[in-house]
Amino acid sequence: MREAAFIKQNKDKWLRFESLLQNKNNRVPAEQLSDIYIEVSDHLSYSKTFYPKSNTTTYLNQLAASAHQRIYKNKKESQNRFITFFTKEFPLFFYNFQKQLLLSFLIFGLFSAVGAFSAASDHTFVRGILGDAYVNMTLQNIAEGDPMAVYKKMAATDMFLGITINNIRVSLMAFSMGVLAGIGTVFILMQNAIMLGSFQYFFYEQGLLWESARTIWIHGTIEISVIIIAGCAGLVLGKSILFPGTYTRLNSFTKGVKDGLKIVISTVPFFIIAGFLEGFVTRQTQMPDWLAILIIGSSLALILFYYIFYPHILHKKQIHEARLH
Repeated sequence: MREAAFIKQNKDKWLRFESLLQNKNNRVPAEQLSDIYIEVSDHLSYSKTFYPKSNTTTYLNQLAASAHQRIYKNKKESQNRFITFFTKEFPLFFYNFQKQLLLSFLIFGLFSAVGAFSAASDHTFVRGILGDAYVNMTLQNIAEGDPMAVYKKMAATDMFLGITINNIRVSLMAFSMGVLAGIGTVFILMQNAIMLGSFQYFFYEQGLLWESARTIWIHGTIEISVIIIAGCAGLVLGKSILFPGTYTRLNSFTKGVKDGLKIVISTVPFFIIAGFLEGFVTRQTQMPDWLAILIIGSSLALILFYYIFYPHILHKKQIHEARLH
């Protein structure tokens, strides 16, 4: 790459980094500083290789030194780091991955439709996906007048713990399978989406679509949303392998692992909430429709706010503050 093209591609990013580092009143999170240092160091290495005696190399060397110095000045972790990670650091960080989130959502939506269509086209499809035992049990529950009885079979606490652990396992799998250039993540999303689509069609076929939806989505709104977000983490990892940009492939992969892992960590509290709802609330099938709708709507609003709207709000605020300084 010619030096002029290299500068043009990265100039805005360098100036933004420089602004963050020079503003002493701006408390940049340690993880963000680390990411800055890694990226600048990678650009410096590239510049030293191809433009060893240029002003660009000198500038990047100074920028890397500033980032290094700032990291060690802020080495002590805040006692409120756990809180600030979830309330400020992560949402601002996640702003950069909205495209991967949208792609994960579209993949999941597509294969959910495929699952429903397949179930409508082939009456044996649902049994192949959900298993004969589950289908027969559900049909028996429907015949006995309690189609959602499956959520009452296990003790509430046991179900809460079991479901939470299983959901976290699925989340980690969706992320880690991103190491297969993102294809593994797409496969995990496909599996879960086809299962959901065929599952919902099965109840539609039984004339129980609303009954199933009002019950299942009490916990499913957060559970499915967070599986999609875990899929986003896997796609971030996959992208780091396929498109390293100006990074070396190893540095890009390392950064992809770190970024994806942050996204997965953010989902853990939501999986706990989903597990609690499934273990203790979903089994209350006698609750009025308005209460079920309130829980589902509140869950959806929480996910949309935290992963979509709040990151945009913080990003705009950061830009505004940078312009003031």
